[in-house]
Amino acid sequence: KGIKNLAPETKKFPKFLVPEGTVNLAQGKKVSASDDYPILGEPELITDGEKETGEGYFLELIEGTQWVQIDLEKSCPIYAIVMWHFHGQKRAYHDIIVQVSDDPEFKESVTQFNNDYDNSSKLGKGNNQPYIESRFGQLVDAKGTQARYVRLYSNGNSANEMNHYIEVEVFGKPE
Repeated sequence: KGIKNLAPETKKFPKFLVPEGTVNLAQGKKVSASDDYPILGEPELITDGEKETGEGYFLELIEGTQWVQIDLEKSCPIYAIVMWHFHGQKRAYHDIIVQVSDDPEFKESVTQFNNDYDNSSKLGKGNNQPYIESRFGQLVDAKGTQARYVRLYSNGNSANEMNHYIEVEVFGKPE
């Protein structure tokens, strides 16, 4: 599937301002996934602090729309989310959608990022640009939204149909 409206490649770590006392709430937290039997890795790899691309550092899920979900253990204001998919080769992931919620089933949620320009994931059409993965990650402004759970969707990538997650950081203020 062709990639329309591709964002310029990221060449440096993103800068963002957050309130004093903000920390990575996701570090070491419990992670679940839509695929109960990952092809490679375990869900916990995406909150272990490692951002390498080699085998043993990332989670690989089957094709189709898949998700990973982080339980922050309590509801907190979230200011920024930074995500890393596989970045060892230039590729763009399809239908990236980032949602936050206080509901583990996501029946009520707030979408923070959505680059599914054709609604192929059936989760709503997005307005964010597709981008090339890099070692710098992708910054999502969460605008201080109160939530306990963070869910990230993808639907394959420009190199193959698999879904990969290396790391997710969720910057918020513990209450």
